[in-house]
Amino acid sequence: MTTLTLTVPTDAAKAAVRTVAANATPAVAPTGDHHSLAIALFAVVVLVTLGVTLWVGRQGNAAEDFFAGGRDFTPLQNGFALSGDYLSAASFLGVAGLIALYGYDGVLYSIGFLVAWLVVLMLVAELVRNAGRYTLADVLALRLRRRKVRAAAGGASVVVTLLYLVAQMVGAGSLVALLLGTGSPHARTWTIIAVGALMIVYVTIGGMRATTWIQIIKAFLLTGGSVLLTVLLVVRFHGDLGELMRQAAAHSGAGHRYLEPGLKYGGSLTSRLDFVSLGLGLVLGTAGLPHILSRFYTVPTARAARRSTMWAIGLVGSFYLMAIVLGLGATALIGSAEVHRANSAGNTAVPLLALVLGGGNGSTGGVVLFALISAIAFATILAVVAGLTLASSAAFAHDIWAGAWRARPSREPEKNRGRRRRGETVPAARSSKESVSEVSEQQEVMVARIAAAGIGAAAIVISLFAQQLNVAFLVGLAFAVAASSNLPVLLYSLFWSRFTARGAVWAVYGGLIPAIALVIFSPVVSGSHEALFPGLDFHWFPLENPGIVSIPLGFLAGWIGTVTSSEPTDPDRFAELEVRALTGAGAA
Repeated sequence: MTTLTLTVPTDAAKAAVRTVAANATPAVAPTGDHHSLAIALFAVVVLVTLGVTLWVGRQGNAAEDFFAGGRDFTPLQNGFALSGDYLSAASFLGVAGLIALYGYDGVLYSIGFLVAWLVVLMLVAELVRNAGRYTLADVLALRLRRRKVRAAAGGASVVVTLLYLVAQMVGAGSLVALLLGTGSPHARTWTIIAVGALMIVYVTIGGMRATTWIQIIKAFLLTGGSVLLTVLLVVRFHGDLGELMRQAAAHSGAGHRYLEPGLKYGGSLTSRLDFVSLGLGLVLGTAGLPHILSRFYTVPTARAARRSTMWAIGLVGSFYLMAIVLGLGATALIGSAEVHRANSAGNTAVPLLALVLGGGNGSTGGVVLFALISAIAFATILAVVAGLTLASSAAFAHDIWAGAWRARPSREPEKNRGRRRRGETVPAARSSKESVSEVSEQQEVMVARIAAAGIGAAAIVISLFAQQLNVAFLVGLAFAVAASSNLPVLLYSLFWSRFTARGAVWAVYGGLIPAIALVIFSPVVSGSHEALFPGLDFHWFPLENPGIVSIPLGFLAGWIGTVTSSEPTDPDRFAELEVRALTGAGAA
């Protein structure tokens, strides 16, 4: 999902949300009682998740247990885990906050995340489960057995997950500081360090099995908390959703414009293009996110993978419907101006709404509900960062270290060399350019655990330096990179018989490099007061989201690399991939 710091609104939108609406219920800042109970519930969340990790971590140490959780999760369990991986704290707080501030346009922001699951369901869920083993690169290696292909795909996966991970950890520091009522940079720093340390423990001890159960617990809490708040809100308005919308418009400071498009994204042609670019990245990027793709390997069959995705669509769709209601409720009962005053990005809209629905500031119900929602938000952070860390460590250990660095060229069978001497055709699948890994599964697991610690430490350090910066572009960039590099190479490999190793490498780098370069030269890095470097101006790309350019470039680079490649294609190997992907014959 998105990070907790959202894109900067237009001047008109800022003016609208700052207009204090009459009849809005003012939200008094939470007291120390709220914070004390929130800290206590945070501690309960940490203890429960650590207990699950220690218990599950003793159940198996094989590579299949660490990377795929033993492949014995049911579709329902994996559906909850998929939705848990996808719904971060920003989903729970950020999307509802956007709706509270910008109404209709906030709803538009959430649509891309739901539609993305239809792409996952129709194009990749079953095929990836059948064709791969642990990671995205396994799908490519089934027909493109080259070390450079694994290295490219593994490297792109690490970049995507690291961008996502840093954004979540910086958001964690800001979120906890907000919910505990402190602006101290030390509180944010220690929160980032604590979250980083916990995610290292989850992954190194429990692997995929523990991470999956943590995601299931988190998804259950998130869904339950959303249902509770939604029911209380609907009861508050006696089931009249029309009245809820009218009150939200009245207390938005924008009147009926709150219920119409254009309050956030319709200010100019550039903002509209930016929204289209963001939407492309969100819709297409989900199918290329490494931590989402790895979830399909935790179920025993491709049919279970499809059913998992259907469960995830139902859970995610239900959640976003409730997020719309909660965003409207925050505006109706608190007012956009008060939500904006508490946090300019709207991230505290849901906790403040919980405070009002529980009875108001100072009431026992308000204290308990505020602390409960805060603890659920904290649980979502812990679960998401654990899933990201596992995906990045798996990509490093399985693809880069074992599949590329430690792999050696295989020896060509004697019968093939004889066929070559006689002038007979030898399929490319028997070429000496293939590689065979020299490492055992136990060594891969050991390296993955070490990589998890290293990646976690790197994410902590980067997050500490980035905590004062606007990191909203990091998650958008993660989706854009996934859509620009991972998705083209995945779709070409699954559906294009002429696709070659050169095309795969070009597709990965042809999407990865432009996506990062365009963001570096965009307004989110320089050229504005809200940029990463506000004192500098070297931007020339007008959009904040590069997807509208980098995604077509990724597909184009893969096509050019293939048609200009001199290596012969192997129809037998593509047929093998096609049969395995469609039928599951020979799947792990």
